Amino acid sequence: MLITNELRWFYPGTIPEDIKLWFQQNCLVDSLQSPETREDLYLYSPGCDYMGIKLRQGRLEVKWRQAELDLLRFGELVEGRAEKWGKWLCCDSTGESFQPATVLDNASWVSVQKVRYSQLYQVLPDSSVQPVVSNENIDNPCTVEITSVVARDNPWWSIGFEASGEDVRLIDNLQTTASSIFYTYRGSRLVAADSYAYPHWLGLVYR
Repeated sequence: MLITNELRWFYPGTIPEDIKLWFQQNCLVDSLQSPETREDLYLYSPGCDYMGIKLRQGRLEVKWRQAELDLLRFGELVEGRAEKWGKWLCCDSTGESFQPATVLDNASWVSVQKVRYSQLYQVLPDSSVQPVVSNENIDNPCTVEITSVVARDNPWWSIGFEASGEDVRLIDNLQTTASSIFYTYRGSRLVAADSYAYPHWLGLVYR
């Protein structure tokens, strides 16, 4: 089981060009890297924003919120609500299970198209933050991502942080990485009312 502290925002529409350019130039090791494109299938559970179940790239992922954490602020433009999540991953080496075809005829499963730029960071003992290209042998990692998402033909975009590592360091890893990333941020305000995870967002899209 993987335990993470996470921070995320969702907004309707496409990623603003100034925010996309800021992310590419200030957050990615390679500003010209290609984004990851994929389709995730979510089990939509109305009124349940504390659990997410999805099929992703041939595996089943189950996440549940273990705690709602503090309201975090970064400068004058950014505030969001941190959450603690647990994740189970289930894979099938035969490739027979957890395929989209097994649930496509079930209306409870919904498709979310994603185009995602992401960068892994490491929080060092001196509380500095550096980008890395591999998650091997990293004690206190935090992934930063900006994603275009489409559900029901409606475009949205999201920016998020996912910190893992030692449990006692999770919130520090999240805050330290986000502080470093948002130091150069000059885009539109990111507010706490728009800060939530995918299960809550699905409830807005499919209500």
